[in-house]
Amino acid sequence: MKLIVRKSQPSGTVFVPGSKSHTIRAVFMASLAKGESKIISPLISDDAFSAANTCRMLGAEIEMREENIQGKNSAVWYVRGVGNNPRLPEDVIDVGNSGTTLRFALPVAALIEEGCSIFTGDSQIRRRPLGPLVQSMNDLGAQAFFAKGNGCAPVIVKGVLKGGNTSLDSVTSQFLSSLLITCPILQNDTNINVTRLNEVPYVEMTLWWLRKLGIEIENNNFKTLFIPGKQSYSPFECCIPGDFSSATFFIVQAAISGSSFTLKNLDMTDPQGDKRVIEILNQMGAEVVFSHDGITVTGTGKLKAMEIDMNDIPDALPAMAVAGCFAEGETRLVNVPQARMKETDRIHVMKTELSKMGADIVELNDGLIIKKSKLKGCPVNGHGDHRVVMALAVAALNAEGETIIDTAEAMSVTFPEFTDIMTKCGAVMELVEKGDELK
Repeated sequence: MKLIVRKSQPSGTVFVPGSKSHTIRAVFMASLAKGESKIISPLISDDAFSAANTCRMLGAEIEMREENIQGKNSAVWYVRGVGNNPRLPEDVIDVGNSGTTLRFALPVAALIEEGCSIFTGDSQIRRRPLGPLVQSMNDLGAQAFFAKGNGCAPVIVKGVLKGGNTSLDSVTSQFLSSLLITCPILQNDTNINVTRLNEVPYVEMTLWWLRKLGIEIENNNFKTLFIPGKQSYSPFECCIPGDFSSATFFIVQAAISGSSFTLKNLDMTDPQGDKRVIEILNQMGAEVVFSHDGITVTGTGKLKAMEIDMNDIPDALPAMAVAGCFAEGETRLVNVPQARMKETDRIHVMKTELSKMGADIVELNDGLIIKKSKLKGCPVNGHGDHRVVMALAVAALNAEGETIIDTAEAMSVTFPEFTDIMTKCGAVMELVEKGDELK
């Protein structure tokens, strides 16, 4: 599909949907519990469904309902877990576009004693690296290898994961989080020596969940972690908080346009790393007010450039690259080389597509340098990356003329309601089938 966007200035109040990261962690931990868990207000998106379907194929029973919660209709997922005995999948598991699902599922599949589990995904997933995680799994007793020998899916996994010692290069936080989720239920203790860790807040979120569910882990400043074995997950009930990563697009839109958005369903005490975007844009000149109504971000028309270490918040890079186009001076987004290993090489893609719109932008090995630019609408490519599509939509709302963004269907991965919410707030944008924009 294509997203057609014209310059406009949306504003208003937005109820931010549930966090993808929290939803997927909740689904996996509920699936490893023995008994029924209740997940309230999970994110309804392709990635969340990929996680649920994967856990079903590994033996969990998941019933998706809609219930009245405190006077409001809400999605509720009931998950009956398998404990530490997942089932051998009857078919190849296709995780779609969900890298988190793939990485979390591999160690779970390595608990299965008989047979092999095979994992694959879409074309983007089949380019995303898995080598360090698979090596650590093999160190801990599994037998896992790559069907094409290239360090990427398809992956074939055979058990049994037992525990022991391993060193892990966690170039993405998902490698470490996946081991932290599964290793507590192994027969033996596990020691992980972490040689590198990017995106620390995502691991802190995993540890937050583990503490919440009574799992014990000794963390030596993320250098080494000791995970006692023979633990177990108990069933739980939780409500998924709003997603700061999705909120980022509204925050940036307000900051660069002079409009105002009030964002509901966000908790600043939550471990999500992308909450830092609010602080960053406040430092750059946007006005931020916290109240019982939500978090209100208002653009002042005086955004100032700054250097931003993005290592903890790589998902915010596309949106912050757009913000840099409207800030006086030189914005530097640095220390985020792992952004090249997301759904796309987001550093290169954002440089390429914003340049088409007239941005003064330079690509670094680990980030971007952006100077204030006057953007003009034109055809751009979202490269099938949900965050790139939405970031380009924000750029288009502030560019002269009309912008047509290709592969806009990718938004359904994490935020299928993005276009509807923006248009209700006054944005001039429309999703159309390919070819319809010419009619």
